[in-house]
Amino acid sequence: MHSKLRSRLARRVTTGLLFTAMSLAGAMSYAATEINLSYNGAADSEKNPVHLFASNLKRIAEEKSGGELSIKLYPNSMLGEEEQRMEQVISTPGLNIASFAGVAPLFPEIYVSAIPFMFKDAAAAHQFFDNGEYWKAAKTEFKNRTGVEMLAVVEEGGFLNFTNNKKPIKSPEDFAGLRFRAMDPSQVALYESFGASGTPIPWTELYMGLRTGVADGQMNPTSYIILGSLYQVQKYLTLANIQYSDQFLVANGDMLAALPEKDRDALLAASEEATKLNREAIAKQQESDITFLKAEGMEVIQPDVKDLAAFQSKGQPAYLEWLKAQKIDAKWIDMALKDTGLNQ
Repeated sequence: MHSKLRSRLARRVTTGLLFTAMSLAGAMSYAATEINLSYNGAADSEKNPVHLFASNLKRIAEEKSGGELSIKLYPNSMLGEEEQRMEQVISTPGLNIASFAGVAPLFPEIYVSAIPFMFKDAAAAHQFFDNGEYWKAAKTEFKNRTGVEMLAVVEEGGFLNFTNNKKPIKSPEDFAGLRFRAMDPSQVALYESFGASGTPIPWTELYMGLRTGVADGQMNPTSYIILGSLYQVQKYLTLANIQYSDQFLVANGDMLAALPEKDRDALLAASEEATKLNREAIAKQQESDITFLKAEGMEVIQPDVKDLAAFQSKGQPAYLEWLKAQKIDAKWIDMALKDTGLNQ
């Protein structure tokens, strides 16, 4: 699937992005007043942090531009699934909030930002994306390959955490013999490093899969555990800060460059402010989420420093081996680990 997307997008990059001055001007006469923003998930700011970000971006950009910009929201993948939306933002003026599924086919090095147990807390993740050398280089390389600008890292739920319905998990040894739902081969590698197994289950089938025992557990942010009512079929929640849960606001580069300076500055400032607002909202939401899950009967386990180090020592090498198998250049891994202090 990824190779097909790469070939299609390569054609779009070489043909669609080479706008003539006249066609670009014509496109911008429309986009200067209205810009489409597409993304996954429902138009519900309380349940969907991505929609919260999109709503704030729209409001702030329109205010700062004095009404010169109009952001039109398309939630629920109304303009297409991940691959289609990325094709659109490459070849036509617009904005998109892409998950790893949208970015990785064009830039597999994005998986480096999801090395498990790389961040001790949200502040460390924010520092990584706000000031790290890896992320600066990643944005530049992504633009070079696609013509698309990465404007923001959209926090969508804090950190992924483990749940299961068999026993409390405090250390890697507690995984032995369990079956976990996996979203991709990297998660399978992670589970296997702990002595468990991974089985692919789509999100739409996850609740029933957990209920019927196809899998004993899974990992997601607390917001998704609530969104999917997984607390009804999972007894134990382990707060292990596995991976930072995020998506990426991307913009057609030609559109961004052609915007009047005032409008472009308004959009960039809005992306920064919306990012900050999402981070603040998720920090508050985490506390209320955990309170809710406890009230619903989940037992919440907080591993101590020693146990978290054990998760890291087993889980990280397995993921790094998976990255190597994807032929990710080691320089990206080295940059990311240096930014987090893990290779010192």
